[in-house]
Amino acid sequence: MPASGVPMQEILFNYDVNPTTWAYLSSLMTIGIYFKFRRFWSVRNLDLIALIAFAPGLLLVSQPLEQYQLEQWGYVWLFAVGGFFLIRLLLDPVMVRRPLLEPNLSVSGLTFALVALSVFLRTNVITTQLTERDLSGARRLDQILARQEAPLNQSDLNEHGPGYPLFYIFATFSNKALVPDDQAEAEQSRRALIRAATTRTTAILGHLAVVIGMVLIGYRHFDNIHTGVAAATLYLLLPYTAEMTPRVDHVNPAAALVWAGEASRRPAVAGIFIGLAAAVIYYPLFLLPLWCGFYWRRGLFRFLAGVAGAMGVLIASLAFTSSNFTVFLAQLRQMFGWSSLSVDNVVGFWQFHEPAYRIPALAAFVALCGSLALWPAQKNLGTLLSCSAAVMLGTQFWHTQHGGIYMAWYLPLLLLTILRPNLEDRVALTAVSESWASRSGSG
Repeated sequence: MPASGVPMQEILFNYDVNPTTWAYLSSLMTIGIYFKFRRFWSVRNLDLIALIAFAPGLLLVSQPLEQYQLEQWGYVWLFAVGGFFLIRLLLDPVMVRRPLLEPNLSVSGLTFALVALSVFLRTNVITTQLTERDLSGARRLDQILARQEAPLNQSDLNEHGPGYPLFYIFATFSNKALVPDDQAEAEQSRRALIRAATTRTTAILGHLAVVIGMVLIGYRHFDNIHTGVAAATLYLLLPYTAEMTPRVDHVNPAAALVWAGEASRRPAVAGIFIGLAAAVIYYPLFLLPLWCGFYWRRGLFRFLAGVAGAMGVLIASLAFTSSNFTVFLAQLRQMFGWSSLSVDNVVGFWQFHEPAYRIPALAAFVALCGSLALWPAQKNLGTLLSCSAAVMLGTQFWHTQHGGIYMAWYLPLLLLTILRPNLEDRVALTAVSESWASRSGSG
């Protein structure tokens, strides 16, 4: 034991930074690395300040359950900052002057920070305690494999909102510790431990996929790996990522959307990623007008074939794991947003406000998504990134399950939009190669 009386294991292994402290540290690091002090009034600096402004809302939302008023103001804060970024993203296509404003840190320094942040954030996943929800998930998985009953009952479906029902078995953690009572519970606990390890591995791989996808977009599409590394580092640096690191339902759809952007030159592959994201959480279905508009002059059929193929595979998996046709239909309705208008078990912003006001918000959102099929008329990769982020951000305003905190669905695309160069020449007609179908006049 050291002379100070502190055990060696606490010096070496007792690493713990609470969310408030990390919000301060990450905000200072964000300003130090990315803020352009010589161009104080630039749009880039305004974007960075707005990104930092998300932190107070997240901290207020994470208050104990009895602090209802603080939680309410937290969601209002998130909606206000989200509203600013929604306008910012929709205006991005008209911002044609985009001078190269590289971070204040070299690419080598950013790469070191990226690797270091990745290692530290993985501890948030690896050290998460096994919970009662993990145990109940293991039981449901046994029932699914035996095809004995629905993997989730209706109350569970309403709890998670629309999306792929089987995904939510692996998607969330609770903070109630699990203590097995007998031998049977111990066996279930062992299987739950395996499931939890799989979930944590999936979360780690999801964040890794987001980071690699952002770096590749910078390298292959922006022709500047410095920008890609900078965007990925900023993603890991923000307080939101540290707070929600273990949440598979946050990061996995984000990874699919990032890789759809990276694969934009290959319509079929991009369609597969969009289809997977849409099948898992439903909301990326609203991206289809925008992406169809991008591929309208070349690659549309290949893109739609990829979307249909990915969603068809997951629909088939529902049929395989359903105990009967009624269960299959119930899960299929859930997958395609049948419950999106439900006001049962509302949690988050609409818990404190009249849920009926979601309808005008939803109507405006649908009108926005439809208009993106036509505007802007000439869509490029920059339009695809910014407007995709705008659509996924717009879902937060009518999502009934903690709407506002699912920032990963749009955050990587938002960061790429903030840091991107001018991409007016990255249009489908020049970036997408012709297929045999297009040469014959049918694709």
